[in-house]
Amino acid sequence: MTKLSTLAQALAASALFIGLAAQAAAPKIIKKVPPEFPREAAQQSITSGVIRAKMSIDGEGKVTEVAIVEAEPRRVFDRAVTRALMDWRFEASGEKQTHEVKLVFRNEE
Repeated sequence: MTKLSTLAQALAASALFIGLAAQAAAPKIIKKVPPEFPREAAQQSITSGVIRAKMSIDGEGKVTEVAIVEAEPRRVFDRAVTRALMDWRFEASGEKQTHEVKLVFRNEE
């Protein structure tokens, strides 16, 4: 194999890798709605929490589904997170995609 063909193969491989990296880029958020701190959590003296959620996004940039991946405490903030994330909007990509976020709750009252 010549040096030129080896170089051409290396360039082709790196171009493929760059293309895959570009596809994996996070979608651009154009509207972000913060979740409300649930009244029920405050009534239970819960003052903080962390939620990881995965959103399914259609080609137009609209969130079509929210799945709670991890929650601490469990089931306290899920509904508030789902309601808020369903109102988020992303830049239209023409393709379905997913995006994962981590939300931290703190009640300062």
